[in-house]
Amino acid sequence: MAEAATLQHILNRFAPTDTLDRQRRKVCGHLQACRTEAMGGRVLKCEHCDTEQRWYHGCRDRHCPQCQGRATRQWAERQRGHTLPVHYYHLVFTLPHTLNGWVQLHPQVIYRLLFQSAWATLKAFGQDPKRLGGELGMSAVLHTWGQNLSRHVHLHCLVPGGALGANGQWKTTKGHYLFPVKALSRHFRGRMVGLLRQAATQGKLHRVTRPGEVDSILDALMATEWVVYTKHCLNHTATVVDYLARYTHRIAITNARILAVEDTQVSLRYKDYRDGNRHKTMHLNGEEFVRRFLLHVLPKGLMRIRHFGFLANRCRQEKLARIRRVLAAAEAIPASGAKAVGGEIPGYPCPQCRQGQLYVIAQLLPQRPHWAMARSPTMIVH
Repeated sequence: MAEAATLQHILNRFAPTDTLDRQRRKVCGHLQACRTEAMGGRVLKCEHCDTEQRWYHGCRDRHCPQCQGRATRQWAERQRGHTLPVHYYHLVFTLPHTLNGWVQLHPQVIYRLLFQSAWATLKAFGQDPKRLGGELGMSAVLHTWGQNLSRHVHLHCLVPGGALGANGQWKTTKGHYLFPVKALSRHFRGRMVGLLRQAATQGKLHRVTRPGEVDSILDALMATEWVVYTKHCLNHTATVVDYLARYTHRIAITNARILAVEDTQVSLRYKDYRDGNRHKTMHLNGEEFVRRFLLHVLPKGLMRIRHFGFLANRCRQEKLARIRRVLAAAEAIPASGAKAVGGEIPGYPCPQCRQGQLYVIAQLLPQRPHWAMARSPTMIVH
């Protein structure tokens, strides 16, 4: 019999309880408790039809498909004041699959070096006097998965089309690409391999223990072509922010892609990029689905969204203001989101009668996990 096709239900059924490390066990706990009695919540009542509803809090875990929609909207709202009236370019720097084993052993090190290498590559091209001769800006988002939940580590980067020169002038890019792809690829390859050799020498890859493995793998990687993708983006402020927001809080799998859970099998939809981007269906054993999903749990404290150059947090406001003055553009003012007043939720109609507004009449305290609960949630009435 088909069950609810959600990641939460799959974890409830197939997630191991005693073989996970602390971080993955914590993430599973968050996702299993999300929007259930375990998180606590509110009791709301319609002012028109007196219907009562229980709304449970989200876990806000960055791996949770139920919580990332709101996080995406909030992030996009904050970023609208950080865009420029220029063309933007979307670049993707992909780590060769040969390094997937090292990612498993040293995720913090590899991810950090990936960010560092991608930015060092673009920074060098931007500062080249034969190209732009100035400072670029870059926002980068780490993704670790492919459509079939396999490990596929890559950075999505959004770069404004121009550079801020040392003399305070702005030099605009021309054409539908930022820099030649092949040149970017080879420079990125050299940077990443060099940093990996340095990390190995300094003992930061100490879990790679096979004799000669570091040199043999890095030598082989230098003899292959690496993948860097680039394309021209849009130059409308709202569109650019929404475009990047599609990537910032995306997770390895969403509930919309999970088609069914039957017996011991999970069916999911994926896009096969090697077959003309055709949509296909994949069937995985439940334990294998969970294993693949947990491959993409990020180390605690790792920042998966980072800003560089004139978009870096420490100098962004000052340098963006300088660029806008040069471009003779009006200062962008971030729009502020609506705030709740009192216990009401403005603009949210009652789903029952569609006429009244919902307001809070009680708070529900968080409970123990649902599998350990023996009574209904405690209620505090206002």
